[in-house]
Amino acid sequence: MPKQNIIHHDLKYVLSSLTDSEIRKFNGATIVVTGCAGFIGYYLLNFLDRYAEELGIRKVIGLDNFQLGKHDWVNQINESSKVVEIHDFDVIQGNLDAVIANDDDSVNFIVHMASIASPPFYRRYPLETVDANVWGLRRLLEYGKDADLRGFLFFSSSEIYGEPDSQFIPTPESYWGNVSSLGPRACYDESKRFGETLCEIFANQFKLPITVVRPFNNFGPGTNLDDKRVTADFTEAILSRKNVVVHSDGTPTRTFCYIADALVGYLKALLYGKFECFNIGTDHPEISMKGLAELYIEVGKDMFGYNGQIDFIPSSDPHYLTHNPSRRCPDISKAKNLLSFLPKISLQEGIYRELQFFKERGFGQ
Repeated sequence: MPKQNIIHHDLKYVLSSLTDSEIRKFNGATIVVTGCAGFIGYYLLNFLDRYAEELGIRKVIGLDNFQLGKHDWVNQINESSKVVEIHDFDVIQGNLDAVIANDDDSVNFIVHMASIASPPFYRRYPLETVDANVWGLRRLLEYGKDADLRGFLFFSSSEIYGEPDSQFIPTPESYWGNVSSLGPRACYDESKRFGETLCEIFANQFKLPITVVRPFNNFGPGTNLDDKRVTADFTEAILSRKNVVVHSDGTPTRTFCYIADALVGYLKALLYGKFECFNIGTDHPEISMKGLAELYIEVGKDMFGYNGQIDFIPSSDPHYLTHNPSRRCPDISKAKNLLSFLPKISLQEGIYRELQFFKERGFGQ
Protein backbone atom coordinates (compact mmCIF):
# COMPACT_ATOMS: atom_id res chain seq x y z
CA MET A 1 0.00 0.00 0.00
CA PRO A 2 1.34 3.49 -0.83
CA LYS A 3 2.61 5.59 2.06
CA GLN A 4 -0.46 7.74 2.51
CA ASN A 5 -3.13 7.67 5.16
CA ILE A 6 -5.85 5.07 4.91
CA ILE A 7 -8.71 7.50 4.26
CA HIS A 8 -6.87 9.19 1.37
CA HIS A 9 -6.04 5.80 -0.11
CA ASP A 10 -9.63 4.59 0.21
CA LEU A 11 -11.23 7.71 -1.26
CA LYS A 12 -8.86 7.64 -4.21
CA TYR A 13 -9.93 4.03 -4.79
CA VAL A 14 -13.60 5.05 -4.70
CA LEU A 15 -13.08 7.77 -7.31
CA SER A 16 -11.16 5.39 -9.58
CA SER A 17 -14.07 2.93 -9.40
CA LEU A 18 -16.55 5.38 -10.95
CA THR A 19 -16.86 5.66 -14.72
CA ASP A 20 -16.52 8.95 -16.58
CA SER A 21 -20.24 8.94 -17.35
CA GLU A 22 -21.07 8.45 -13.67
CA ILE A 23 -18.76 11.28 -12.64
CA ARG A 24 -20.39 13.64 -15.15
CA LYS A 25 -23.78 13.14 -13.48
CA PHE A 26 -22.52 15.04 -10.44
CA ASN A 27 -21.67 18.16 -12.43
CA GLY A 28 -23.26 21.27 -10.94
CA ALA A 29 -25.14 19.24 -8.36
CA THR A 30 -26.43 20.15 -4.92
CA ILE A 31 -26.59 17.08 -2.70
CA VAL A 32 -28.53 16.62 0.56
CA VAL A 33 -27.31 13.87 2.91
CA THR A 34 -29.34 13.02 6.02
CA GLY A 35 -27.77 11.09 8.87
CA CYS A 36 -24.45 12.46 7.66
CA ALA A 37 -22.57 12.19 10.98
CA GLY A 38 -22.50 8.41 11.11
CA PHE A 39 -19.94 5.90 9.91
CA ILE A 40 -21.03 5.85 6.25
CA GLY A 41 -21.59 9.61 6.31
CA TYR A 42 -17.99 10.10 7.42
CA TYR A 43 -16.75 8.43 4.24
CA LEU A 44 -19.38 9.90 1.94
CA LEU A 45 -18.92 13.52 3.03
CA ASN A 46 -15.14 13.25 3.02
CA PHE A 47 -15.30 11.80 -0.49
CA LEU A 48 -17.63 14.52 -1.80
CA ASP A 49 -15.50 17.21 -0.15
CA ARG A 50 -12.12 15.88 -1.30
CA TYR A 51 -13.21 15.40 -4.92
CA ALA A 52 -15.76 18.21 -5.25
CA GLU A 53 -13.76 19.89 -8.01
CA GLU A 54 -13.19 16.69 -10.01
CA LEU A 55 -16.89 15.82 -9.68
CA GLY A 56 -18.10 19.35 -10.37
CA ILE A 57 -20.20 19.39 -7.19
CA ARG A 58 -21.77 22.72 -6.29
CA LYS A 59 -22.85 22.13 -2.70
CA VAL A 60 -23.28 19.33 -0.15
CA ILE A 61 -25.78 19.88 2.67
CA GLY A 62 -25.32 17.44 5.54
CA LEU A 63 -28.14 17.00 8.06
CA ASP A 64 -27.96 15.21 11.42
CA ASN A 65 -29.51 15.57 14.87
CA PHE A 66 -26.36 14.14 16.54
CA GLN A 67 -28.47 12.00 18.84
CA LEU A 68 -25.62 9.54 19.32
CA GLY A 69 -22.90 12.18 19.57
CA LYS A 70 -20.97 14.67 17.46
CA HIS A 71 -17.45 13.77 16.39
CA ASP A 72 -14.57 16.19 15.84
CA TRP A 73 -14.51 15.59 12.08
CA VAL A 74 -17.95 17.23 11.74
CA ASN A 75 -16.63 20.58 12.96
CA GLN A 76 -13.41 20.15 11.01
CA ILE A 77 -15.14 19.62 7.68
CA ASN A 78 -17.62 22.42 8.40
CA GLU A 79 -14.77 24.86 9.04
CA SER A 80 -12.47 23.81 6.19
CA SER A 81 -14.72 22.75 3.31
CA LYS A 82 -15.69 25.07 0.48
CA VAL A 83 -18.70 22.96 -0.54
CA VAL A 84 -19.89 21.01 2.53
CA GLU A 85 -22.09 22.54 5.19
CA ILE A 86 -23.44 20.44 8.07
CA HIS A 87 -26.53 21.40 10.06
CA ASP A 88 -27.96 20.23 13.37
CA PHE A 89 -31.29 19.18 11.97
CA ASP A 90 -34.21 16.88 12.81
CA VAL A 91 -35.38 15.27 9.59
CA ILE A 92 -38.60 14.15 11.26
CA GLN A 93 -39.92 17.67 11.82
CA GLY A 94 -37.31 20.24 10.76
CA ASN A 95 -37.91 22.82 8.03
CA LEU A 96 -35.94 21.75 4.95
CA ASP A 97 -36.37 25.13 3.28
CA ALA A 98 -34.63 26.76 6.23
CA VAL A 99 -31.39 24.82 5.68
CA ILE A 100 -31.50 25.10 1.90
CA ALA A 101 -31.38 28.84 2.19
CA ASN A 102 -30.68 30.19 -1.28
CA ASP A 103 -33.52 30.38 -3.76
CA ASP A 104 -31.20 29.30 -6.57
CA ASP A 105 -30.31 26.04 -4.79
CA SER A 106 -32.02 23.27 -6.71
CA VAL A 107 -31.48 19.96 -4.95
CA ASN A 108 -30.34 17.31 -7.41
CA PHE A 109 -29.53 14.35 -5.17
CA ILE A 110 -30.95 13.24 -1.82
CA VAL A 111 -29.32 10.51 0.26
CA HIS A 112 -31.49 9.42 3.19
CA MET A 113 -29.59 7.38 5.75
CA ALA A 114 -30.85 9.10 8.91
CA SER A 115 -31.61 6.13 11.10
CA ILE A 116 -30.10 4.44 14.12
CA ALA A 117 -28.62 1.19 12.81
CA SER A 118 -26.94 -0.47 15.80
CA PRO A 119 -29.35 -2.88 17.56
CA PRO A 120 -28.57 -1.81 21.16
CA PHE A 121 -29.22 1.82 20.21
CA TYR A 122 -32.35 1.37 18.09
CA ARG A 123 -33.85 -0.72 20.87
CA ARG A 124 -33.16 2.23 23.18
CA TYR A 125 -34.76 4.68 20.73
CA PRO A 126 -37.44 2.66 18.90
CA LEU A 127 -39.84 5.51 18.12
CA GLU A 128 -37.06 7.75 16.82
CA THR A 129 -35.91 4.86 14.60
CA VAL A 130 -39.38 4.35 13.16
CA ASP A 131 -39.98 8.06 12.67
CA ALA A 132 -36.72 8.62 10.77
CA ASN A 133 -37.38 5.71 8.42
CA VAL A 134 -41.05 6.53 7.83
CA TRP A 135 -41.94 10.16 8.55
CA GLY A 136 -38.50 11.55 7.80
CA LEU A 137 -38.44 9.63 4.54
CA ARG A 138 -41.98 10.71 3.63
CA ARG A 139 -41.06 14.38 4.14
CA LEU A 140 -37.98 14.03 1.94
CA LEU A 141 -39.99 12.30 -0.76
CA GLU A 142 -42.56 15.09 -0.69
CA TYR A 143 -39.75 17.63 -0.96
CA GLY A 144 -38.29 15.70 -3.86
CA LYS A 145 -41.49 16.03 -5.88
CA ASP A 146 -40.72 19.72 -6.44
CA ALA A 147 -36.96 19.40 -6.80
CA ASP A 148 -34.87 18.86 -9.91
CA LEU A 149 -33.85 15.38 -8.79
CA ARG A 150 -31.32 13.25 -10.62
CA GLY A 151 -31.24 10.64 -7.88
CA PHE A 152 -32.75 9.75 -4.50
CA LEU A 153 -31.07 7.03 -2.44
CA PHE A 154 -32.82 5.34 0.48
CA PHE A 155 -30.74 3.27 2.86
CA SER A 156 -32.79 0.23 3.75
CA SER A 157 -31.12 -2.79 5.38
CA SER A 158 -30.29 -6.45 4.93
CA GLU A 159 -32.31 -6.86 8.14
CA ILE A 160 -35.50 -6.70 6.07
CA TYR A 161 -34.79 -10.34 5.10
CA GLY A 162 -34.98 -11.53 8.72
CA GLU A 163 -33.98 -15.20 9.07
CA PRO A 164 -33.87 -16.58 5.51
CA ASP A 165 -34.36 -20.25 4.81
CA SER A 166 -31.07 -21.88 3.77
CA GLN A 167 -32.31 -22.22 0.17
CA PHE A 168 -32.33 -18.39 -0.01
CA ILE A 169 -28.70 -17.93 1.04
CA PRO A 170 -27.03 -16.14 -0.69
CA THR A 171 -30.14 -13.97 -0.44
CA PRO A 172 -31.44 -12.25 -3.60
CA GLU A 173 -33.44 -9.02 -3.63
CA SER A 174 -36.48 -11.02 -4.78
CA TYR A 175 -36.68 -12.82 -1.42
CA TRP A 176 -39.68 -11.48 0.53
CA GLY A 177 -38.21 -11.97 3.97
CA ASN A 178 -38.94 -13.90 7.16
CA VAL A 179 -39.29 -11.08 9.65
CA SER A 180 -41.22 -10.71 12.90
CA SER A 181 -43.38 -7.58 13.15
CA LEU A 182 -43.04 -7.85 16.94
CA GLY A 183 -40.01 -7.96 19.19
CA PRO A 184 -36.86 -5.94 19.89
CA ARG A 185 -35.71 -5.62 16.27
CA ALA A 186 -39.08 -4.86 14.69
CA CYS A 187 -38.81 -1.07 15.03
CA TYR A 188 -35.84 -1.16 12.66
CA ASP A 189 -36.73 -4.06 10.37
CA GLU A 190 -40.35 -3.10 9.77
CA SER A 191 -39.70 0.62 9.36
CA LYS A 192 -37.11 -0.17 6.70
CA ARG A 193 -39.58 -2.46 4.93
CA PHE A 194 -42.29 0.21 5.01
CA GLY A 195 -39.75 2.77 3.83
CA GLU A 196 -39.13 0.66 0.74
CA THR A 197 -42.88 0.62 0.11
CA LEU A 198 -43.01 4.41 0.29
CA CYS A 199 -40.13 4.65 -2.16
CA GLU A 200 -41.85 2.40 -4.69
CA ILE A 201 -45.11 4.37 -4.41
CA PHE A 202 -43.40 7.73 -4.99
CA ALA A 203 -41.30 6.33 -7.82
CA ASN A 204 -44.41 5.00 -9.57
CA GLN A 205 -46.81 7.87 -8.90
CA PHE A 206 -44.46 10.84 -9.21
CA LYS A 207 -41.72 9.39 -11.43
CA LEU A 208 -39.00 10.16 -8.90
CA PRO A 209 -35.56 8.61 -9.60
CA ILE A 210 -35.48 6.59 -6.36
CA THR A 211 -33.10 3.72 -5.69
CA VAL A 212 -33.04 1.54 -2.57
CA VAL A 213 -29.91 -0.07 -1.16
CA ARG A 214 -29.78 -2.90 1.37
CA PRO A 215 -26.39 -2.78 3.12
CA PHE A 216 -24.80 -6.00 4.34
CA ASN A 217 -22.47 -5.50 7.31
CA ASN A 218 -20.20 -2.63 6.32
CA PHE A 219 -17.10 -2.02 8.41
CA GLY A 220 -13.93 0.02 8.39
CA PRO A 221 -12.36 3.32 9.49
CA GLY A 222 -14.61 5.92 11.03
CA THR A 223 -16.65 3.45 13.05
CA ASN A 224 -17.48 4.62 16.56
CA LEU A 225 -15.68 2.22 18.91
CA ASP A 226 -18.76 2.34 21.14
CA ASP A 227 -21.03 1.39 18.25
CA LYS A 228 -21.91 -1.98 19.88
CA ARG A 229 -21.69 -3.90 16.62
CA VAL A 230 -19.30 -6.79 16.36
CA THR A 231 -16.50 -5.27 14.27
CA ALA A 232 -16.39 -2.21 16.55
CA ASP A 233 -16.33 -4.45 19.62
CA PHE A 234 -13.45 -6.53 18.24
CA THR A 235 -11.48 -3.44 17.18
CA GLU A 236 -11.92 -1.79 20.57
CA ALA A 237 -10.76 -4.97 22.35
CA ILE A 238 -7.57 -5.13 20.29
CA LEU A 239 -6.75 -1.43 20.70
CA SER A 240 -7.27 -1.63 24.47
CA ARG A 241 -5.41 -4.96 24.80
CA LYS A 242 -8.44 -6.78 26.18
CA ASN A 243 -9.70 -10.24 25.25
CA VAL A 244 -12.10 -10.33 22.32
CA VAL A 245 -15.59 -11.08 23.61
CA VAL A 246 -18.15 -13.00 21.52
CA HIS A 247 -21.71 -12.76 22.89
CA SER A 248 -22.86 -15.98 21.21
CA ASP A 249 -21.55 -19.50 20.73
CA GLY A 250 -19.58 -18.16 17.76
CA THR A 251 -21.51 -20.05 15.08
CA PRO A 252 -23.66 -17.27 13.48
CA THR A 253 -22.22 -16.27 10.10
CA ARG A 254 -22.03 -13.04 8.13
CA THR A 255 -20.22 -11.51 5.19
CA PHE A 256 -18.47 -8.19 5.81
CA CYS A 257 -17.98 -5.51 3.17
CA TYR A 258 -15.21 -2.95 3.62
CA ILE A 259 -16.52 0.61 3.55
CA ALA A 260 -14.57 1.76 0.46
CA ASP A 261 -16.15 -1.01 -1.62
CA ALA A 262 -19.57 -0.35 -0.11
CA LEU A 263 -19.33 3.37 -0.88
CA VAL A 264 -18.65 2.59 -4.52
CA GLY A 265 -21.87 0.59 -4.57
CA TYR A 266 -23.88 3.35 -2.90
CA LEU A 267 -22.64 6.02 -5.30
CA LYS A 268 -23.38 3.86 -8.32
CA ALA A 269 -26.88 3.20 -6.93
CA LEU A 270 -27.45 6.93 -6.31
CA LEU A 271 -26.51 7.66 -9.91
CA TYR A 272 -28.65 4.84 -11.30
CA GLY A 273 -31.56 7.25 -11.55
CA LYS A 274 -34.57 4.91 -11.46
CA PHE A 275 -36.41 2.62 -9.08
CA GLU A 276 -34.61 -0.55 -8.12
CA CYS A 277 -33.44 -2.34 -4.97
CA PHE A 278 -29.84 -3.48 -4.63
CA ASN A 279 -28.00 -5.61 -2.12
CA ILE A 280 -24.71 -3.84 -1.41
CA GLY A 281 -22.12 -6.01 0.28
CA THR A 282 -19.85 -8.90 -0.55
CA ASP A 283 -20.82 -12.52 -1.10
CA HIS A 284 -17.64 -14.04 0.33
CA PRO A 285 -16.34 -15.17 2.68
CA GLU A 286 -19.34 -16.06 4.83
CA ILE A 287 -17.52 -16.26 8.13
CA SER A 288 -18.57 -17.31 11.64
CA MET A 289 -18.27 -14.91 14.56
CA LYS A 290 -15.59 -17.17 15.99
CA GLY A 291 -13.72 -17.10 12.69
CA LEU A 292 -14.05 -13.32 12.49
CA ALA A 293 -12.69 -12.93 16.01
CA GLU A 294 -9.74 -15.14 15.12
CA LEU A 295 -9.02 -13.02 12.05
CA TYR A 296 -9.08 -9.78 14.08
CA ILE A 297 -6.70 -11.39 16.60
CA GLU A 298 -4.37 -12.47 13.79
CA VAL A 299 -4.21 -8.98 12.28
CA GLY A 300 -3.99 -7.38 15.73
CA LYS A 301 -1.04 -9.60 16.62
CA ASP A 302 0.75 -8.61 13.41
CA MET A 303 0.11 -4.87 13.82
CA PHE A 304 0.23 -4.33 17.57
CA GLY A 305 1.75 -7.46 19.07
CA TYR A 306 -1.70 -8.20 20.47
CA ASN A 307 -1.82 -11.42 22.49
CA GLY A 308 -5.43 -11.63 23.63
CA GLN A 309 -7.82 -14.52 23.20
CA ILE A 310 -11.54 -15.12 22.62
CA ASP A 311 -13.96 -15.15 25.55
CA PHE A 312 -17.47 -16.49 24.93
CA ILE A 313 -19.60 -14.49 27.35
CA PRO A 314 -23.40 -14.00 27.11
CA SER A 315 -24.42 -10.37 26.76
CA SER A 316 -25.91 -8.57 29.75
CA ASP A 317 -28.60 -7.41 27.31
CA PRO A 318 -31.34 -10.08 27.46
CA HIS A 319 -32.45 -9.24 23.90
CA TYR A 320 -28.99 -9.26 22.33
CA LEU A 321 -29.65 -12.47 20.36
CA THR A 322 -33.45 -12.20 20.04
CA HIS A 323 -34.40 -12.57 16.36
CA ASN A 324 -30.70 -12.36 15.49
CA PRO A 325 -30.29 -14.13 12.11
CA SER A 326 -28.04 -17.18 12.17
CA ARG A 327 -26.75 -16.46 8.65
CA ARG A 328 -26.45 -13.37 6.46
CA CYS A 329 -24.97 -13.45 2.97
CA PRO A 330 -26.12 -11.44 -0.07
CA ASP A 331 -26.61 -12.39 -3.66
CA ILE A 332 -25.08 -9.34 -5.38
CA SER A 333 -25.70 -10.50 -8.95
CA LYS A 334 -28.13 -7.67 -9.67
CA ALA A 335 -25.68 -4.98 -8.49
CA LYS A 336 -22.92 -6.62 -10.51
CA ASN A 337 -25.04 -6.70 -13.66
CA LEU A 338 -26.83 -3.34 -13.46
CA LEU A 339 -24.29 -1.21 -11.56
CA SER A 340 -21.03 -2.96 -12.47
CA PHE A 341 -20.46 -3.23 -8.72
CA LEU A 342 -17.63 -5.59 -7.84
CA PRO A 343 -16.13 -5.43 -4.33
CA LYS A 344 -12.38 -6.09 -4.43
CA ILE A 345 -11.02 -5.52 -0.92
CA SER A 346 -10.63 -8.74 1.06
CA LEU A 347 -11.90 -9.12 4.61
CA GLN A 348 -8.38 -9.46 5.99
CA GLU A 349 -7.17 -6.40 4.08
CA GLY A 350 -10.20 -4.45 5.31
CA ILE A 351 -9.45 -5.36 8.92
CA TYR A 352 -5.86 -4.26 8.40
CA ARG A 353 -7.00 -0.90 7.04
CA GLU A 354 -9.50 -0.45 9.86
CA LEU A 355 -6.84 -1.05 12.51
CA GLN A 356 -4.29 1.05 10.60
CA PHE A 357 -6.74 3.97 10.68
CA PHE A 358 -6.72 3.88 14.47
CA LYS A 359 -2.99 3.28 14.61
CA GLU A 360 -2.43 6.46 12.58
CA ARG A 361 -4.36 8.29 15.28
CA GLY A 362 -2.28 6.90 18.13
CA PHE A 363 -4.57 4.13 19.34
CA GLY A 364 -3.20 0.80 20.52
CA GLN A 365 0.33 2.06 21.14
